[in-house]
Amino acid sequence: MRKTVIASALIAASVLPSLASAQAAAPAPEHTFSTNLTLASEYIYRGIGQTNRKPAVQGGFDYAHSSGIYLGTWASNVSWLSDGSSTVSNSIEMDFYGGYKNTVGDFGYDVGLLQYFYPGSGYGNNPNTLEGYVAGSWTFLTLKYSHSFSDLFGWIGSKNSGYLDLTANYELVPTVNLVAHIGRQKVNGSTSGDASYTDWKLGVTKDFSGTVLGLSYIGTNASNEYVSLLNKDLGKDRVLFSITRTF
Repeated sequence: MRKTVIASALIAASVLPSLASAQAAAPAPEHTFSTNLTLASEYIYRGIGQTNRKPAVQGGFDYAHSSGIYLGTWASNVSWLSDGSSTVSNSIEMDFYGGYKNTVGDFGYDVGLLQYFYPGSGYGNNPNTLEGYVAGSWTFLTLKYSHSFSDLFGWIGSKNSGYLDLTANYELVPTVNLVAHIGRQKVNGSTSGDASYTDWKLGVTKDFSGTVLGLSYIGTNASNEYVSLLNKDLGKDRVLFSITRTF
């Protein structure tokens, strides 16, 4: 009897750590929902100012399935359309996107669609834009290509324009990352000069338990196609500060 009790105790002692390990390695949830809110000194997209050097309030909602499928929406105040034409009434950009992403070892991939929507009136050419994208990542590097299936942000005849960008997000020390980026926007069929350009970014982020502070220097070689009616060069080099909270 004593031998049986001792044997049972030994078996239990060997099983309990395995159970604890199994509980610690619980599978990821099937459904994940998250919310993000950002306050920025300016909304800058692909190197071009969207709020004419004024602050931006931005936020979005995301859903992800454990299979890799995801959906989301995001919005920000903008002024570039109304700054570019006195007949336009618009103050917001709304984005809707969905796709599939997964990883194979150290390599990750992501494919999806993104619809940019600008509610308003008085447009000469509709700025609403549909893009498809494909991205590949390896450790801290991501290469992404976006392709427009409609005219790009109102440029007449610019369907099939493309944007290629390479981004590095490197952890310097825990919670502090160096962010570097270079991208090339090709605008097809521009009717008013060369709207294609290259943009770049160098910055740093610091994560305070879900609240991320960002500071970056952004520049482009964009032509005067991106000067607003207020005579502001929207592609000029400048510093961007942001604070983002994810829930």
